[in-house]
Amino acid sequence: MAYKHGKRYRAAASIIDRSVEYPLHQAVELVKKTATAKFDESFEVAIRLGVDPRKADQLVRGTVTLPHGTGKTVRVLVLAKPPKDQEALDAGADYAGLAEYIEKIQSGWTEVDVIIATPDVMGEIGKLGRILGPRGLMPNPKSGTVTFDVAKAVAEVKAGKIEYRVDKAGIVHAAIGKCSFPAEKLVENITALYHSILRAKPATAKGKYIKSIAFSSTMGPSVRVSETSMPALGSSS
Repeated sequence: MAYKHGKRYRAAASIIDRSVEYPLHQAVELVKKTATAKFDESFEVAIRLGVDPRKADQLVRGTVTLPHGTGKTVRVLVLAKPPKDQEALDAGADYAGLAEYIEKIQSGWTEVDVIIATPDVMGEIGKLGRILGPRGLMPNPKSGTVTFDVAKAVAEVKAGKIEYRVDKAGIVHAAIGKCSFPAEKLVENITALYHSILRAKPATAKGKYIKSIAFSSTMGPSVRVSETSMPALGSSS
């Protein structure tokens, strides 16, 4: 049976022409206008790339610090031995320690958004891979979550640093803020993500790199975006 959208979604979708690719600023305003849920919806970006994610050398991933943050309170756990655990707490980590948290995670606890670890404890954390990996929580040197500079890592995550990764369908999905953000702040966050993805283009990727761009709110319809309206590298908006 075909899924039927509710009245609110259909009303929102009625103001969007699915055959049109809207300019960046207009697309942002349309998403804000169609975010009519009773909570502050996230502003979602989906960028389809011309890569083959099955090939290791075309797996696009990276991190970017959004200039205006995500609007979400990010819960950070740092897995480290003393004195690094205290250093992490002093920097604003929500939780820090080692053995007790390894035990909690093995018992099914994953009430965090980001896990940072020091390199010297990665051997002990390896056994958590099956739990943390599928949830995208496994610390990784490429994303800056395996480091001895835990204070800096915690500060960056709290300030709006996000990690992105192309999925099996060749799409990068990311929540870059809340729909209540002013349009200009959303544009600046979108630009930061877009430029980071452009810089992450694999040398082995052939043909058109950016296939399509779409925005949406958590509960709202998708808005297609014109690539030509996106700020080129070297510009900010």
